[in-house]
This record gives sequence, structure tokens and C-alpha cells, in this order.
Amino acid sequence: MRTITETRKDKIRILHVVGSMVRGGLETWLMHVLRNYDRQCFQMDFLVETTKHCAYDDEVLALGSKIIPCLEPSQPLLYARNFKRVYQEHGSYDIIHSHIHNYSGYVLRLAKQVGIPVRIAHSHNDTSSLKTKAGLKRRLYLALTEYWIKRYATLGLACSGKAAAALYGANWKNDPRFSIYYCGIDFSKWKLETDNVAIRTELGIPQDAFVIGHVGRFAEQKNHSFLIDIAAEVIKRKPKTQLLLVGDGPLRSEIEKKVREANLTDHVIFAGLRSDVRQIMQGAMDIFLFPSLYEGLPLVLVEAQAARLPCIFSDVIAEETDVVKFMMHRLSLSQPASVWAEAILEFKAFKPKFTRTDALKTVKASSLNIVNTLEILQKIYDSSYQSSNYK
Repeated sequence: MRTITETRKDKIRILHVVGSMVRGGLETWLMHVLRNYDRQCFQMDFLVETTKHCAYDDEVLALGSKIIPCLEPSQPLLYARNFKRVYQEHGSYDIIHSHIHNYSGYVLRLAKQVGIPVRIAHSHNDTSSLKTKAGLKRRLYLALTEYWIKRYATLGLACSGKAAAALYGANWKNDPRFSIYYCGIDFSKWKLETDNVAIRTELGIPQDAFVIGHVGRFAEQKNHSFLIDIAAEVIKRKPKTQLLLVGDGPLRSEIEKKVREANLTDHVIFAGLRSDVRQIMQGAMDIFLFPSLYEGLPLVLVEAQAARLPCIFSDVIAEETDVVKFMMHRLSLSQPASVWAEAILEFKAFKPKFTRTDALKTVKASSLNIVNTLEILQKIYDSSYQSSNYK
């Protein structure tokens, strides 16, 4: 394969399309990419749906990328006008990489109209369960956007087989444009040492407490309500239990209300958005609970394994997530909270002869390390640009 510098002197320009650069799983992965990609060969910018200041905005700008608002996605004609205006103002892009699931179909259609040669859709979630519950209007929207993806995407990536089937159809393997691409985590700054006492003290957690941890946005997908039910069952059996919730989102106030009504205020800590998730996992949590309704390939579960945390999670999550397999335990969401609680207490009693060094080493060697996945991504960009250049 020719290298980029053999075919052009300027950089390949890539436009990532996201809702906003909040501190979420997708956005955190994109930051891992942005901090480590080859700046001599590529230039990455971000098209967002908001003018609000978000958690990663300052770092994105400091790293030399643009954050470009393109507003009103709920009004397709206005969004199209905004998209074309943005493209005229900010110059041409060689690649558009859209991360907004079904709406990517419309975005790639617009990208085709303005002449972007490489158009990538990226599925980050297995939304198949949502499709089965969709009404007629929603099903028509899904059918149209999926048709546009198949028509206008030059490439389609997915974080797992389930996520690929959800966006590209059950026969996605028959289309050479579609493939699995594992997003990765930057472990270069992970350290084994943490001050457990200081971390628990800061968070208001007793040193002798058993801590169930969760990291995720307060949204329906993450199933916080059931998470509270599970924690309540554990607390009945082990009163010195604390539930540590890291994250924020639209349902936070609703979950806080449920905690108050259940008289669990003294047992539940709302830590909010944090930039030190790794330290909190290593220094404050004893077990990681993740009963999501649906996911793609949640990198936070991989981080939990790197922190040597036993993980109890829903069986809808793709098996590609499992790196340190004996630390992973799936349960059906049809099981009551009491069954989940018993599984947590069983894992609490489990003491594997597997150190934190072993856990981090195992995850670093996996296909979910940014060192491996970024190299693959850059080759995808390079080869797809070359192909479009020679058509």
C-alpha cells in the first residue's frame, strides 16, 4: 500500500460526526485517538450538534482540532442547509466518519452531495432490542436511514458483531464494505499504585465498606433503576455496602429521587463526571456492576478488568468485551434483583491469585489497546483515501 506522503503533500482531512464531546464512552475513545494519531498525515475535526461547552472541548481545541457546530438535526432540511454551509466555510474533507448510528444515513447522504469521497458509518451500539419495540413512524425512519447507509456509505465499521447486525442488517458479512473494528483504550498512563485511603476519604466512603461501582451516563440504556434495586438487595444482606455511581445525565435527578424514597441515601454516592475514573476504579471499587439494557462494546468494562475488578453485567453485552474471562459474569435481565445480589456476594468471596499487574498486562496485550487499534484505523483511512483517489 502506498503511504500518504507518496500521494499528496497535505494531510488527509477527516471530519468526525458526533452529538457532542461529552465525557462518554464513544467520546472518550475518540480522545484516545486524538491524543495519539499521526498529525503529520492526518487532520481530525469534529462536527457536533450543540453550541454548549462540553467536557472535552478545551482539550480538542488544544490538540489542534476544530469543534464545528451543525445544529437542528431534528429538522432535516435546516440541518442540510447548516451542513452545506459548514462545509463551504471550513473547506473540503477527504473522509467523513459518522458515529451517530441511524442518523449517519442522512449525514452520509449529505456528504455525498457535497463531494466527500470517503464516507464511513460507525455502529457503536446493539440497538436490536429497541427496534422490536419501535412504533410505525420509528420503523419507517430506521428503514430509510439504513437504506441510505447502504447506499451512501463507502465503509461501515462496528464495535461488535451484534452492533454490526443492528445497523447494517443480519447479512452484513456479505457486504465487503462492512467490518468489525474494535475501539481501543490508551493504557500508557495507567499506573498500578493508588492511594486507596485518600480516594475513599475524598468520596466519603468508609474504609471498611464493600463498594459496588458503576460508571455510565444517567440514561435509560444504563438501567440505573434496576442497579439501585440490586444494590438494595445487597445492602439487606451486607449493610456496610456502598454504591458508587460515576457519571451524569438526564435521568440523574430521577435516580436520586428513587434513592431517597428507598431510604438508601447513606449508601449511594453520586460522584458526577470525573476525569480520574481509573484511580476511582482501582482505589474505591470492589466490584463493577453493569446491567445495561443494550450496548455495543463498552470500553468501561475493559477498564474495569484492567483495574482487576470482578464484573457482573447483563448478558446482552457482546462477548468481545471479555478479556480477563474468569472475572466476568453475565446475568439475564429477566432475573430478579435478588439473584444479581447473590451473584455479587459470591464474587465478593472469590479471591483469585491474579494480581493487578497481571490484569493490566493481560488487557494491554489484547486487541482493545489503542496502540493496536489506532494503527488499524489509520490504515483504514489511508487505504480508503487511496482507493477513492484512484477511482
